[in-house]
Amino acid sequence: MIRDSSKLKQGQLLKVEIEAIKDRLPKELINQLSLDPKGKLIGYKMVDGNQFGLVVKLNIGTTQWFFEEELSEIDGQDFL
Repeated sequence: MIRDSSKLKQGQLLKVEIEAIKDRLPKELINQLSLDPKGKLIGYKMVDGNQFGLVVKLNIGTTQWFFEEELSEIDGQDFL
């Protein structure tokens, strides 16, 4: 889980925590993410009045936003 996204850099490698998203995303996307939950940070998105999301370009070819607690940092070796 990411605790402080202000320290992240664009292009940083991230992993989706599948257990944290099961109630929020469509089942088809969860199934795809179960096979490859990794991607790169491409930006931020305001999701409500006092919280923002992290926009991730996923290895599965789509772009999706996530809350900090739904992602974790990974190093470059884990990305491939």
